[in-house]
Amino acid sequence: MSVSFGGDEGGVNLTNFVCTSHHTADIISTVEFNHSGELLATGDKGGRVVIFQQETENKSQPQCRSEYNVYSTFQSHEPEFDYLKSLEIEEKINKIRWLPQKNAAQFLLSTNDKTIKLWKISERDKRPEGYNLKEEDGRYRDASTITTLRVPVFRPMDLMVEASPRRVFANAHTYHINSISVNSDNETYLSADDLRINLWHLEITDRSFNIVDIKPANMEELTEVITAAEFHPHQCNTFVYSSSKGTIRLCDMRASALCDKHSKLFEEPEDPSNRSFFSEIISSISDVKFSHNGRYMMTRDYLSVKIWDLNMENRPVETYQVHEYLRSKLCSLYENDCIFDKFECCWNGNDSVVMTGSYNNFFRMLDRTQRRDVTLEASRESCKPRQVLKPRRVCAGGKRKKDEISVDSLDFNKKILHTAWHPQENIIAVATTNNLYIFQEKVN
Repeated sequence: MSVSFGGDEGGVNLTNFVCTSHHTADIISTVEFNHSGELLATGDKGGRVVIFQQETENKSQPQCRSEYNVYSTFQSHEPEFDYLKSLEIEEKINKIRWLPQKNAAQFLLSTNDKTIKLWKISERDKRPEGYNLKEEDGRYRDASTITTLRVPVFRPMDLMVEASPRRVFANAHTYHINSISVNSDNETYLSADDLRINLWHLEITDRSFNIVDIKPANMEELTEVITAAEFHPHQCNTFVYSSSKGTIRLCDMRASALCDKHSKLFEEPEDPSNRSFFSEIISSISDVKFSHNGRYMMTRDYLSVKIWDLNMENRPVETYQVHEYLRSKLCSLYENDCIFDKFECCWNGNDSVVMTGSYNNFFRMLDRTQRRDVTLEASRESCKPRQVLKPRRVCAGGKRKKDEISVDSLDFNKKILHTAWHPQENIIAVATTNNLYIFQEKVN
């Protein structure tokens, strides 16, 4: 699977976008493909989950393969109030994770700051008719009037997609949940907040096991927090978690019940020439993702994406600058709080290309095999359906060329924090505040 980046050789073709209204509740907070890529789930700040379904294969129109239509919408979380702490718990969906499909139904985990829920998504296209004890409208019949026994039958009906909560995993996190990750054993999953990681069984809601606890006895001694955590895709005993200090710890659950002692510590020595007041803030890792083959992991900090070999802890094997031109703007980014934005990253299906977001509705695609990269823009002004995206370039200083954008004219309110890549095809989903864009590789 290869991706052609812009220019004369081909490009990335915008095939569809879904636009929502401009209410704060509609801000997209997470995007996730299921394991086949047929379904795409988004969560928003209003606690809703919207699921899109991929168009079925059409050989005469291969470009329609990347069209996704709304499949189901449901309210996953409601705003709550913690009376003991006098704190509002907002309904915003922080993460969605799909479970591998085992039967006709689909299952997904969704979480807000405190509560994780397991949802069942199922289809119904038949309804029973011919009850003995009640009428078709649901009213119960007088038993004395029943003289014959009928065998109920199923009749066809319009397809209905139902979302029903099957489990609620609550009251296990003191701090805000930032990650959930399903284990490769398909029976357990982890949830991580700022200071602790818990291990759950999907069938058991009333207890979880604390596997990482970095909370100091005196909170004044706190120097770092957990920012992300993920299970290894093939080894059910292995997981990693990243910290605000720029380190990644790999833990083995076979070593001890409480994984306070890590098996490996991945950390890159800081370059003294780049040392500044903001060094610690921009080194904080906002996302960590294992490659599909399990050999590598990718981390995203404020300015760069790093690829680590699990067998080499002292430095990453690849480093990609995402928006190095912002290094001179860190002071103003600190003042407007943008420096604390948490950008996510994702791999393509065969781990050859990685993708992450930036400002001005830009997103970056980094080709690991050809060592090439491209900046593209997801906006309604710059692209229409079925139009090939043109690469964008940012001028950091000096004389600006005709097709370049000045770093001073970038809009920091327009940002792409959440991206997802179809597990088998070159189809990507990019969330820009209230809009979801779906792109596919150009079809010749």
